[in-house]
Amino acid sequence: MKISVVIPVFNERETLAEIVSRVRRALEDRDAEVVVVDDGSTDGTRDVLRSLSGVRVIEHDRNQGKGAALRTGFAAATGEVVIVQDADLEYDPRDYSKLLEPIEDGRADVVFGSRFLGGPHRVLLFWHYMANKLLTWLSNILTNLNLSDMETGYKVFRRSVLEKIHIRSDRFNFEPEITAKVAKSRCRVYEVPISYSGRTYDEGKKIGARDGLAALWAILKYRFID
Repeated sequence: MKISVVIPVFNERETLAEIVSRVRRALEDRDAEVVVVDDGSTDGTRDVLRSLSGVRVIEHDRNQGKGAALRTGFAAATGEVVIVQDADLEYDPRDYSKLLEPIEDGRADVVFGSRFLGGPHRVLLFWHYMANKLLTWLSNILTNLNLSDMETGYKVFRRSVLEKIHIRSDRFNFEPEITAKVAKSRCRVYEVPISYSGRTYDEGKKIGARDGLAALWAILKYRFID
């Protein structure tokens, strides 16, 4: 089956060429495409993108957020399976085979790559970890899923699932929204362990306390309102 990798990008000039190279190596034996959505970068990311070959590039004229970039990328993707890939080197494309296996063998419609199921990971911020666990716990209560990592950046979907879901979130609250709507669709969800090399805020990590509060609101909103 054809694989589409959708990469939302905002000001990732230093890591973009490397992540695209890693993605293409991971997909070299597959029918695949790489769709990069530049979300209004201002740091020279677009110059890097224009130098890359074998990549479909879509440009937003202004920064709208990760959810908006993924919405654009999903609409452009042509594969039967869609992988979300961040551009910051925190997630390793060598995990694609594990992420795709439950879909390819017919067990799953959606796969979450969990940072908390025993894969190797860089040891970082305790309170960031606790915020992730709290948001996942609250999401699980309201969706009746038993995920270990709702906020993971590695999510894989059959295209048929995405076609039934309308994404409203523009920013990082994409994660709880898509989780809630996947749960409502009653499709088959799997988790697999992945490796994780997280960044510190000094190294460019973008998500913060404000995004955590937005995620909390999204958990409630997409359970009870939308």
